[in-house]
Amino acid sequence: MSSFNSDYAIEINNITKVFKRLSSHTTLKKAFIDTITFNRKRQVKILKFTALNNVSFSVKKGETFGIIGPNGAGKSTLLKILCRIMRPTAGNIAVNGSLSALLELGTGFHPELTGRENILINGLILGLNKKEIIAKYDEIIEFSGIKNFIDEPIKTYSSGMAVRLSFSVAVNVNPDILVLDEVLAVGDAEFQAKSKKRIEEYINSGKTVLLVSHEKNSILNYCTEAMLLYKGVLTAKGYPKEVVEKYEEIEGYKSI
Repeated sequence: MSSFNSDYAIEINNITKVFKRLSSHTTLKKAFIDTITFNRKRQVKILKFTALNNVSFSVKKGETFGIIGPNGAGKSTLLKILCRIMRPTAGNIAVNGSLSALLELGTGFHPELTGRENILINGLILGLNKKEIIAKYDEIIEFSGIKNFIDEPIKTYSSGMAVRLSFSVAVNVNPDILVLDEVLAVGDAEFQAKSKKRIEEYINSGKTVLLVSHEKNSILNYCTEAMLLYKGVLTAKGYPKEVVEKYEEIEGYKSI
């Protein structure tokens, strides 16, 4: 952790993430057999992939900050590191305040537990006590629109139902920082409209939002500052319009 500047909600300092895997010609079984038989003729090959390369940026309190980039740019990896789901290979982060994140469909939900039970668990993880969570039950369930299924196990939910409940928990626990990864186009048209309205209310309330997308209109419509990730590298940072223009200039990318 680095010392924190009180003007910022998030500080990312020189984050690098390197993944390692066996080459396509090497299986775990072969590697194990070679090890126990001292086979020196066939060497295990480990391939390295750098998902993030020395990425640094800061998000001011009350700012709506956008991260844009094509699929495979490193956006989701960066968010998983920010949310402590994954450890960086190098670098450090600092977060000032409570953070709620909606990263993927149903992230953080236990499939065997009911929707109601998962609301409680997720609320506890986000720092609320049981009394506070119970007080928010009705609001969360009503917003999700799945009241008739709330006492059924998550494993029986469709992907759309799971993301609706995930979104509802994320936006109704009133965190200091809200992290949203590609969620503005989930659910049916009615839920999309409701979700966008709630995000706008959250932004207007002066809270901090980190919005990640590969869709330029979301960045242009909501963000006050943005950055472009491309092949794990921070390629541009500044006004959303300038960052989006740089995004569209990337070789091989077709604008949406």
